[in-house]
Amino acid sequence: MSANIVIVEDEEDLLELLEYNLQKEGYETIGFLNTKSVSQILDEEDIDLLIMDRNLPGVEGSELVSQLREEGVDVPVIFLSAKDKEGDIEDGFLRGGDDYITKPFNMKELLLRVKSVLKRTSKKLNEGKLSYRDIVLDKSTRTLSVDGKAVEVTKLEFDLLSEFIINKNSVLERDYLLENVWGDSENYQYKTVNVAINRLKEKIDPDKTKEYLQTVRGVGYKLC
Repeated sequence: MSANIVIVEDEEDLLELLEYNLQKEGYETIGFLNTKSVSQILDEEDIDLLIMDRNLPGVEGSELVSQLREEGVDVPVIFLSAKDKEGDIEDGFLRGGDDYITKPFNMKELLLRVKSVLKRTSKKLNEGKLSYRDIVLDKSTRTLSVDGKAVEVTKLEFDLLSEFIINKNSVLERDYLLENVWGDSENYQYKTVNVAINRLKEKIDPDKTKEYLQTVRGVGYKLC
């Protein structure tokens, strides 16, 4: 799978190691030691993935990603950070990350995660709309509306909600979601699914009055 990947990492040795291993896999890479030129390169080049550290000089990595999302930039983002507390990881997803890897990390796992995110986000978009109750997903524009109001979601969240609507009469197990949404059931944990589901529920039902998604204890989730 060919892809253009931007890496932002302030440790020069690690940046070089990341570029070396990604290039061995056939990817094109552009490396930066800070965030100064990231927005420009995203404007000028066709970038498929952004690997972003968080502890960076100047702007904190997740703050930059949040800003990019507000500007409508939807390039997939993998955070690669020493910030490894549960709250840090949740913040990374809430600010627009598609995946989160904590340091120290296994290079093989990172490469598998990169492949998984690219596989998921490079799928050709199917035209048409999916709807359930007052939820409408427009697959041609990748937009979501709830009760007629636009709701901003990440690519992962869009794909996750699509999977539920397509299978609206079924309970979806976590392994099924990892395989069909994340594209990899071996290198992710159930906690990844739980965090993503909770994040999605906050966006589509912030008042907690509609209960679109129900937890089926010991099995998975279903639309209700």
